[in-house]
Amino acid sequence: MPESQKNRAVAQIVSYTIPRLYTGKEWYVGWNSFDPVEKKMRRKKIKLNHIHSKTERRKYAADLVARVYEQLRRGWNPWIELENSKSYSTLTDVCAHYDKLITKKAQDGIYREDTYTSNMSYLRNLKKYNDTVTTSITYIYQLDRQYIIDFLEHIYIDRKNSAQTRDNYLAWLRTFSEFLVHYGYVKSKPTDGIESFSKWQKRKEREYLPENILELVKEKAEKKNRYFLLASYILFYCFIRPKEMSRLKIQDFNVKNRTIIIKGEQSKNRRTAAVTLPVKIVHLMIDLHIFDSPGDYYLFSSKLMPGKEYCSEKQFRDFWQYHIRKPLGLPAKYKFYSLKDTGVTMMLRANTDVLSVRDQARHSSILITDTYTPHDIAKANPLIDKFTCNF
Repeated sequence: MPESQKNRAVAQIVSYTIPRLYTGKEWYVGWNSFDPVEKKMRRKKIKLNHIHSKTERRKYAADLVARVYEQLRRGWNPWIELENSKSYSTLTDVCAHYDKLITKKAQDGIYREDTYTSNMSYLRNLKKYNDTVTTSITYIYQLDRQYIIDFLEHIYIDRKNSAQTRDNYLAWLRTFSEFLVHYGYVKSKPTDGIESFSKWQKRKEREYLPENILELVKEKAEKKNRYFLLASYILFYCFIRPKEMSRLKIQDFNVKNRTIIIKGEQSKNRRTAAVTLPVKIVHLMIDLHIFDSPGDYYLFSSKLMPGKEYCSEKQFRDFWQYHIRKPLGLPAKYKFYSLKDTGVTMMLRANTDVLSVRDQARHSSILITDTYTPHDIAKANPLIDKFTCNF
């Protein structure tokens, strides 16, 4: 047998050499593996210079060598299935990359402030979990499906959060997994195959309010704080979400045309829209002297009154909880946001035009799409304007 054929035959039998760390100007873990296409041994390198600390490089390399050797021993071939060295990036480094990316997106207006804040919270809690759990991970390839299942169980069971909170974490983890795949840290999303707790699997936590309870809520709000009654009316008749409502300013209201402009940077879907301002709300705003305040004042500032200071939507929930729901002895299923569900339901039951209701709710199919239309020509929808009830 010719020497070249003998060498190829030996190479196929050996198939690989033991991986080891090589140092110098370039640090890398290297070994030879048999390439079945070229029918010869080829050199494989995983570079380590991106790790700045030499101590960390050696730790990194020791783990890498052990893992690569175990894979080779089990029959893995890097020329059949290329292994990306980025999968050996540390969880700390990957999280820092993600942090830097979403921070820049927030600065550029791609992410809203609340989106950025929630993403950072999810990331912080993932790192905190990893720092405390006995099965902590070091490298990003270790963030696999089982690790995520354990993390979600920790969120749902150990921390006693709701099913919705657990699903919110899963939604973020899916986004984080897409980031990992996009930047080459992993080949496939570790969240694949992990299911959400679908809405039909859990009881609805929020229900619309019967008319008799609506009347009690109205009476209580009128006595305790008429500014909260205004917020309740805006949620009930205009379907403006509490978070969006917290950012409304006096100048967003056009009394002449009876419209409210919700700016794109403040809305959930990031699209500017106009909704009808029913005359009932206008009368209450006049009674409260709302329009005596400067246009750049927030409608609901401290104590739910107009002011310069921004206050989050939490004040609506707190007032509802401690001054409305509990004093009236209402069950927890009746939430402040239930007023929106109730408004939509009652309008539809009152035979209000479905498209008008959808338009008022700013559902995607009826959103204002012409962003070049001047806001001051938007007119109130008479069908919404005429709707009224005992609330």
